[in-house]
Amino acid sequence: MRLTAFTDVSLRLVMRLAVAGEGELLTTRTAAGMLAVPYTHMAKAVARLSEMGLVEARRGRGGGLLLTDRGRRVSVGEIVRELEGDGDLAGCEDDPPCPLRAACRLRAALREARGAFYSSLDAVTVESLVAQPTHDVLTLLSGPDKPL
Repeated sequence: MRLTAFTDVSLRLVMRLAVAGEGELLTTRTAAGMLAVPYTHMAKAVARLSEMGLVEARRGRGGGLLLTDRGRRVSVGEIVRELEGDGDLAGCEDDPPCPLRAACRLRAALREARGAFYSSLDAVTVESLVAQPTHDVLTLLSGPDKPL
């Protein structure tokens, strides 16, 4: 299963925020530069992660992005499940609809496979993703002039 670019950007942001130093507040623009993604994509990811309660976006002078306590403890499976949704993996309902859909077992098999994929990610937390040695790599590589 391939994740959408939106989910990929969102996971990268959560990981980078998880290793932010004490008092280090990244702006959306800075995070976009660090992670080598367009500002508009990052802004959408920040908005969605804020809605989910994983990221806090503080406005104004001294503002920036913070990973919430929930954001540190959440499973990657929960994040991916929420961002990817549960639409069909196959184009059964496309226009025109697939003529095999009435008797096809592929749709159910793909739904089961996606469930297994999400379940395997449920055992992985954001904190576990950024444990050593990843923590140091994220910190070193994410300076403004060094994209992650």
